[in-house]
Amino acid sequence: MSEKRSTELSAEQNGVDPRVTTPNVGNKVTVVLGAQWGDEGKGKVVDLLAQDADIVCRCQGGNNAGHTVVVDSVEYDFHLLPSGIINPKATNFIGNGVVIHLPGLFEEAEKNLQKGKGLEGWQTRLFISDRAHIVFDFHQAVDGVQEQQRQQQAGKKLGTTKKGIGPVYSSKAARNGLRICDLMSDFQEFSKRFKVLAAQYTSMYPTLEIDIEGELEKLKVYVEKIKPMVRDGVQFMYEALHGPPKKILVEGANAALLDIDFGTYPFVTSSNCTVGGVCTGLGLPPRNVGKVYGVVKAYTTRVGVGAFPSEQNNEIGDLLQARGKEVGVTTGRKRRCGWLDLVLVKYAQMLNGFTAIAVTKLDILDVLPEIKVGVAYKVDDVVIPHFPANQEVLQKVEVQYHTLPGWNSDTSTARTFQELPENAQKYIRFIEDRLEVPVKWIGVGKSRESMIQLF
Repeated sequence: MSEKRSTELSAEQNGVDPRVTTPNVGNKVTVVLGAQWGDEGKGKVVDLLAQDADIVCRCQGGNNAGHTVVVDSVEYDFHLLPSGIINPKATNFIGNGVVIHLPGLFEEAEKNLQKGKGLEGWQTRLFISDRAHIVFDFHQAVDGVQEQQRQQQAGKKLGTTKKGIGPVYSSKAARNGLRICDLMSDFQEFSKRFKVLAAQYTSMYPTLEIDIEGELEKLKVYVEKIKPMVRDGVQFMYEALHGPPKKILVEGANAALLDIDFGTYPFVTSSNCTVGGVCTGLGLPPRNVGKVYGVVKAYTTRVGVGAFPSEQNNEIGDLLQARGKEVGVTTGRKRRCGWLDLVLVKYAQMLNGFTAIAVTKLDILDVLPEIKVGVAYKVDDVVIPHFPANQEVLQKVEVQYHTLPGWNSDTSTARTFQELPENAQKYIRFIEDRLEVPVKWIGVGKSRESMIQLF
């Protein structure tokens, strides 16, 4: 019997069809996600990894996100653009799960161009999925009207950024949204659908004023501007994954507790900002997801309304807010501040399966004589084993704290773990032990150099 036939027979006996080989997995993507309510400093971690990345991708959200990256003392603010745009060697990709306000995209690039040289030639480094939905000016106007109505009807707002994100994801789910591929195809057909959508909104919100012809004129200008950037996103990602070895980085926007399914609903964003959103927002199989890094601030902050169990409405909260300069990059709103809540971060870990985490802004805690960490929730004097789904329940949880000694010394000049004060090291080890996830980076300042890497 020939050797080939014998191999085929043994393969058949083992239940394997010898004619079909197992497909090659290809390159894996590294993912960076927020593990709290956003503003954890994801931009810094992405910036570190983007320095030698070949491709940096955004997979969800819109210009409601805000990442600050400091390079050569220049502070860049990104909302829609992937943070890798300042690496002249990296290709940047905005995936189908992202919603794009085209005027916002170009304004953002222009503002950052004026700050430093990092963005020169950005148009040649950016690609956009043809399946990404478009945010129109009227979506942003609707966002504002809806917030007004919530205030009048229920006495409280959701605290949206008024960037039109909720309304455009609503259009997407209602199947009357318009995508980049529609804008790039037949402009006459696009205009018809645009007018139908605008009419639907004006019938729902009579006070809404939409300059239909004016906005269409502006959109027509963007057709030529973005044409060189638009790609079939599925093909683009497939080729990136199955071509030569590449370092591919995915930059999450918002964070686990703002996820539309798993966040503190209804005070959430309108997209999936947990790891599942990477697959649906880029069009890649789960097996191509490699390392998943969670970013955790050394304390907790939240912008806008909604339950916040470990919030400190006192001098501790004020101190964290002032020392941490806790003001939203996108909204300019002051962030609410509180102790690190590990119940919440553990929940984010359950959802995302972090392979390692980054702890940022450790230096903000330098002046505290003692530091508390939330380790359990009690409801009606009983410890609950899970993170509550219901807002009313979450509002009344009593946080159980573990108190650790502070270090009362400056950590901002530390560049290795060993250079940190002993109590700062213990704080990091306590976080690791509780989460059962290693800490890979510790942030002690704004610059690239102030990210201590442990392994």
